[in-house]
Amino acid sequence: MNRDFEFFNPTQVFFGRSAMENLAPVLSMYGENVLLAYGGGSIRKNGVYDQVMAVLKTCGKKVTEFAGIMPNPTYAKVLEGGALARACSADLILAVGGGSVIDCAKAVSIAAVEDGDLWTKYWLEKRQPDCDPIPVGAVLTMVGTGSEMDGDAVITNEETKFKTSCWDYAIYPRFAILNPEFTYSVPEYQMVSGIFDILSHIMEIYFSPDDEDNISDDFAEALMKSVIRNTAAALENPRDYTARSNLMWASSLALSGILSPGKREDWEVHQIQHQLGAYYDCAHGMGLAAISPAYYRLVYIYGLPKFRRFAINVWGIDPAGKGDLEVAMAGIDALADFIKESRMTPTLRALGIPDESRLEEIAKTCNLRKGGYHPLSHEEVLQILRESF
Repeated sequence: MNRDFEFFNPTQVFFGRSAMENLAPVLSMYGENVLLAYGGGSIRKNGVYDQVMAVLKTCGKKVTEFAGIMPNPTYAKVLEGGALARACSADLILAVGGGSVIDCAKAVSIAAVEDGDLWTKYWLEKRQPDCDPIPVGAVLTMVGTGSEMDGDAVITNEETKFKTSCWDYAIYPRFAILNPEFTYSVPEYQMVSGIFDILSHIMEIYFSPDDEDNISDDFAEALMKSVIRNTAAALENPRDYTARSNLMWASSLALSGILSPGKREDWEVHQIQHQLGAYYDCAHGMGLAAISPAYYRLVYIYGLPKFRRFAINVWGIDPAGKGDLEVAMAGIDALADFIKESRMTPTLRALGIPDESRLEEIAKTCNLRKGGYHPLSHEEVLQILRESF
């Protein structure tokens, strides 16, 4: 570890079958007005809504419901939630659902206490909040984004066709309830979409300098191997508690900051997918799966030692008799095979994008980062999109 770093994670996590038993005690730390944020109603079908409402009622909370948060939450929805939180004088925003719900709740925590052009200030200019956001808590029902244990709020501006995040310690959830059993009812498509999101988060950090001996890369490889192993188990038996619990905790750890010390971090695959999501409102993890092999086949030569290591340590590729290029490419091929075998989306066409007519526009509007092995040009983004189609 040759780079100095700061690590801090303020989220208190309650994990396991008994996690909900901690909701009442932790709610006692906040005022009586709660804004309950959730999505399209799945929590009503699987019983989580009733469990949460029972606890809120027992605790004497006044609940205002903020429902209908979409998979790619919009800035308009954030402003709607902010107005609702102000109207009910919310003391806490309790997000019940997956990452989109939690991301939206974090954004609402700012919109509830500050007026003006928040999109420009926080999402485009990336300023730190100079307000005091409303506290956010989370009850997680779908894994993937890691939003329950990080400070990102990814939001789509429908008017400008741009999807991006704001980040600050102030909007980390104060607490998160993680019961793997709450994820059992998630449809397979959403389950595997979330799983690839986990894997992608780890790879975005792993495939970046610095590459000297460091604990972060060792930890990343262990997490990736666990995700791969437990994906097969969860597909075979969606109610495999061990598999679902390992995937849930891997998801939280991937974006908790624990993998970041000593790393510059890439995140270009996410930037490309964010623009796909802004234009086509597609499943985030499936978009990442469709893009990743083409991206890594373009950049692997610039980080060849790490891609060789990835092939050997994560996928078990035997390097005997093979050159470094062949070994590295075998690792990327193994990733592509995993995507297909795990019933993820291998192409943009399979993702539901009808044709290539908007790919150039998406490429031109894609945010280009410099943390990876090879900073892309907009032309290279277009090449990746076309090869992914």
